[in-house]
Amino acid sequence: MKQTLILLSGSVLLGFSGCASADKAIIPMSKQLLVEDTYTIIWNGSSKAYRFVDQSWQRAENYDYQFNVIQKRYKEQWKSVKTLQRIHPEYDGKAGERNQTMYFDLTFLLKDSKYASVLNSSLGTGTGISDLEYRSQSIEFKVEGISSLAPYDHIRITQTYKYEEGILEETVLLFKKKGNTETPFMKNEEKAFFYTKGHLTSAPSTSKQ
Repeated sequence: MKQTLILLSGSVLLGFSGCASADKAIIPMSKQLLVEDTYTIIWNGSSKAYRFVDQSWQRAENYDYQFNVIQKRYKEQWKSVKTLQRIHPEYDGKAGERNQTMYFDLTFLLKDSKYASVLNSSLGTGTGISDLEYRSQSIEFKVEGISSLAPYDHIRITQTYKYEEGILEETVLLFKKKGNTETPFMKNEEKAFFYTKGHLTSAPSTSKQ
């Protein structure tokens, strides 16, 4: 099957280990039905999980996941829906249901030769910064509705877009923040491939494939 890799993309979509609910839907800011997007992107990827123990990162394979994203982009706003599935048979359920859905709304504003961003999501609200080509982006937000006893209360997302390869590499860091002190808890290393609409020249699969 021929796969078309998109060469321009970016998102704040994430999956992670934690104690906050991911299924809360964003309440629309407008009743207007947005149909004509600039383009739609589909992601397909996987993530490896790590836990911070004894001052070093150690693999936590039972928190690994695979994910898909449908992202619709408009002039200055991206709207995305992400679904993820914990794939390890020994997943313990501490990060929520094995299958989860997340919602994200990202608005960009040009500021000082960079894009400042505002995030409104089912996990919380926050801000970020990106270069003008979205090759390097960082976003941080406080998680809403999380217990004060949870081992983290903030998330920082750093992204590297390898447009020419059609690949996004992303690190999702979960940490506890008290004043200027940050205590890392877990991180997820994501890698995703980008797909956009196109035309098939033949059947996408046959009995010989």
